[in-house]
Amino acid sequence: MIAIVLVVVMLLTGIWFAATIQRLIFAKVSGGGFQGGLLAPFAEAARLLLQQSIRTERPDRVNWVLAPVLYFALAAAGLSVVSFARGLAVADLDSGIVLWGACEALTIVAVFLHGWSANSLLPLIGGYRFVAIGLPAMLLSMFVLIGAALPAQSLAVSAIVESQRELWNVVRQPLGLPLFLLLGLAISLRGPFDYADSADLAGGTQSETSGSARLAWAIARLAMLTAFAAMGASVFLGGYLGPWLPGPVWLALKTAVLLVVMVWLGQRFARFQVARMMTLLWTVLLPLSFLDLAIAGVEALP
Repeated sequence: MIAIVLVVVMLLTGIWFAATIQRLIFAKVSGGGFQGGLLAPFAEAARLLLQQSIRTERPDRVNWVLAPVLYFALAAAGLSVVSFARGLAVADLDSGIVLWGACEALTIVAVFLHGWSANSLLPLIGGYRFVAIGLPAMLLSMFVLIGAALPAQSLAVSAIVESQRELWNVVRQPLGLPLFLLLGLAISLRGPFDYADSADLAGGTQSETSGSARLAWAIARLAMLTAFAAMGASVFLGGYLGPWLPGPVWLALKTAVLLVVMVWLGQRFARFQVARMMTLLWTVLLPLSFLDLAIAGVEALP
């Protein structure tokens, strides 16, 4: 029960924190003021709730509603394998990394449904572009997470955390965390990997949404970003390990640091043309992820 409460608290605070940092960084980049302060995300949520909702002609209403729910549920399911302290996780599975990978893969279904269900051209294009980019991007996760699991000789997230008591994986495998964060940008639809909801498609899969539907999708995206930051903190930064403070506090602090990094990256780097990004994924990032796995394998040899 305590672990479930911690997952809920981390999701809610992560959503608020990421939204606040996002507005702050955007204000710095654009030169405008930081309006609303720490309460700005709540004001924006209230504005969207009061906004009139529009509907396209003959949409798939069921899937339009289910898409953000599924996306949010996948973030929560992925976060369920994260340990907040020794023995404190919702689902401390021996195959926790496998469950996390399944949640990553199913995001393709959620995002595509969000674009397809609107029965409109631009959202559909956004959904197809995410499928094209998402599939090769997820191979990054397979290599870097297996590399992180090698020192622990286990696919359990708790075991991976415990294997970092002497040395964090970010030091053992310096390529792993940057590659994992790039995947997080792709799965949470932001920055140079935002091809589903990009500005050149007038918002992509969310171009036909407004009001509460747009708010639900924004919350789901921030929840997925939070889940990625928590997993990255656990697998590469020692998770709950640390002196003096309780384990959940250390995990929260490390997650917050990665959230700031990912939001900053999402705001600072431009999006590539789709064909160039595909080339980058297949010829640069995937070989780097395989190199990271090779380094982890050599390091794990007796």
